[in-house]
Amino acid sequence: MTPFVFQSTSEADTERLGRALADVLSAGSVVALSGPLGAGKTRLVQAIAVASGVDRRDVVSPTFVLVHEYHGTRPIYHLDAYRLADDDEFLQLGADEYFPPPNLVFIEWAERVARCLPTDRVEITIAALDGDLRRFEIVGLGPRSAEQIAALTEKLVT
Repeated sequence: MTPFVFQSTSEADTERLGRALADVLSAGSVVALSGPLGAGKTRLVQAIAVASGVDRRDVVSPTFVLVHEYHGTRPIYHLDAYRLADDDEFLQLGADEYFPPPNLVFIEWAERVARCLPTDRVEITIAALDGDLRRFEIVGLGPRSAEQIAALTEKLVT
């Protein structure tokens, strides 16, 4: 699958991407986020959550608590796999219970638990370039997610 690449040169661009993702992600979507520390994983989730009616101040990194739950127009679960030792620890969190609709689930450091994730998911890899420049590589794995990324591409390119 060919990824959709979005270049962000500012916070405003990241917010635009977040609004577009909030529009196209359907209930039960799982989004796997990858990228180095400081790349903007939490910032992207924050933009999506705000577009979904959540107060921006409520959206923070779940690194130390592992899971945050936000209530806006739909339930959003924000997980972090950075401190987890293995797949078993992720499963012991009961993370798979968050996957069904109407929830929207974001998992930071998802590459660490990829085997535990639904096969139909959105994967976003973020690269931090110079200054505020970010490169978001977004791919839909599976038919539903691929349709969502096609809709995202149309929304942001046209």
